[in-house]
Amino acid sequence: MTDTDAVPHAGFVMRPIDRWRHGQSVHEDDCVAEEVPLAMLYNGVSFAVMMATPHDLKDFALGFSLSEGLIDTPSQLLQLQVRTLLEGIELSMRVADDAPVAQPGRADERLLPGRSGCGICGTRDLEQAVRQPVPVGTGRVFAPEALELALAQLQTRQPMNTATGAVHAAAWADHSGQIVLVREDVGRHNALDKLIGAMHHAGIDPNEGMMLVTSRASYEMVTKAASAGVTLLAAISAPTALAIELARSAGVTLIGFARPGTHNVYTHPHRLLSATRQELT
Repeated sequence: MTDTDAVPHAGFVMRPIDRWRHGQSVHEDDCVAEEVPLAMLYNGVSFAVMMATPHDLKDFALGFSLSEGLIDTPSQLLQLQVRTLLEGIELSMRVADDAPVAQPGRADERLLPGRSGCGICGTRDLEQAVRQPVPVGTGRVFAPEALELALAQLQTRQPMNTATGAVHAAAWADHSGQIVLVREDVGRHNALDKLIGAMHHAGIDPNEGMMLVTSRASYEMVTKAASAGVTLLAAISAPTALAIELARSAGVTLIGFARPGTHNVYTHPHRLLSATRQELT
């Protein structure tokens, strides 16, 4: 896969502001997160327009394509061209003829833009909205200290959020809890797609570690994680009821309210040594 016309972005820009403190104002520059339209084209056909942070776009193109079921394997994404236009950024992808998105009618499934906080905007059918992921593999068993270490490291591995306070992160940690990859975006789904793409580019085995997200664990997040083969997903915030059911059926260990010293295990607690051995029902 080739990547041409790519323009690097920091993920944030500087903007002048008046900063008020205790009734006094100071005029200065502030870091603000970038959010631009990303037009997703497959074999010349427009599929969706996503609002996202223009950073790690190669990872996003691959991760989005995989997690949305538009390609079955990374090898089906043959070429990526990133073009910066006046209106936004165009991600033009050429995929193999046997890729799902290349089948007749598939590229017409999304009709509306995908907003930064939306994972299924523009999806027309209920079957597309709630996809049942294939069950994941066995995975590893983690010590509670590994999750604690990953959470502690994640706080220091978010440069865009440190600068702006406005973006989400998705991270991959190995069996010991060491953070290996982090991707950020104004959209939580986008950050997760970028991480999935980065994991494939790095050749990471999803059975050998855990995924962390700085957001709630909605069903789209669980579906995307499960579709990537991730066996343990830990979210800083709460899960939804549908996310719990999807995680249970897909065999994913779902953790919510993951904070230093505390977390809730909602499904398949056998992968965390501190969890009860009795399956949640």
